[in-house]
Amino acid sequence: MVREAKNLKDEVETFRELEQEYDDIQVMIQMGYEENDASLIPEIEEMLSHFAETLEKMRMKLLLSGEYDANNAILRLNAGAGGTESCDWCSMLYRMYCRWAEKKGFKTEVLDFLDGDEAGIKSVTVQINGENAYGYLRSEHGVHRLVRISPFNAAGKRQTSFVSCDIMPDIEEDIDIEINPDDIRIDTYRSSGAGGQHINKTSSAIRITHFPTGTVVTCQNERSQFQNKDKAMQMLKSKLFMLKQEEQAAKAAGIRGDVKENGWGSQIRSYVLQPYTMVKDHRTGEESGNVDAVLDGGLDPFISAYLRWMSLGCPNKNDVPED
Repeated sequence: MVREAKNLKDEVETFRELEQEYDDIQVMIQMGYEENDASLIPEIEEMLSHFAETLEKMRMKLLLSGEYDANNAILRLNAGAGGTESCDWCSMLYRMYCRWAEKKGFKTEVLDFLDGDEAGIKSVTVQINGENAYGYLRSEHGVHRLVRISPFNAAGKRQTSFVSCDIMPDIEEDIDIEINPDDIRIDTYRSSGAGGQHINKTSSAIRITHFPTGTVVTCQNERSQFQNKDKAMQMLKSKLFMLKQEEQAAKAAGIRGDVKENGWGSQIRSYVLQPYTMVKDHRTGEESGNVDAVLDGGLDPFISAYLRWMSLGCPNKNDVPED
């Protein structure tokens, strides 16, 4: 409650500052006209630039007003169609999100990690802690497609691979979700991560499978089986809660919820390295020719475009030009 009150107070103060800046800019423009003083133009331009920057930050805060937008996020990546190439793509995306979090000043904690058979990562679950982490990262939920000359193909052919990204809020409070013990299976296995006195020596890692929804959550980062089980159960409840909300929203809108297969025709964003370079979001139409910058964590333009797209009621994707 204290943090919420402080955030509201800060928003009110920022709004009042914007009002004052707007009035000051109006006065400066009027002075320039009345005195025919062109020397005021650089100062007015600087004031306008600061005003626009502050307004954009405030607008972003307003867009991050969902019930769990302020929460930490749990991000899971799963390599899809494409074999070793997709496992390598999964490792590239993992690095991209870690770099994005680092630039934001967020902290990351790996909860589960599974190496690829030959290279890369089969799957990884990472918790990203920071203000509005879930609000930002919910834009990344879906299938990500990579097109490039595969370094694992001796013939040097262009190859397409896919990785699914699942995002859910880290809801710490107890969620009112009932889970029938008969609907789940709890498996224990040895942790596959590196280092540590406890890791790889005991079967402390936990995998919970929820049969009705097909949801699978895993955790191996905690120091004991009990801690891993508690964290995995919390993750399962969060996932089921979000699925329930999505189902209710879909019914209310009279539409079918988005169910994406990890393969062709289901991608939300494409990253093309050959024969040209382009990253394009197929929902919003946002694109960038600087693929290296995006893969180095430069996701903010895509996140901003998604939040604006959501605020407009998700225009039909047919209105967004495709490649």
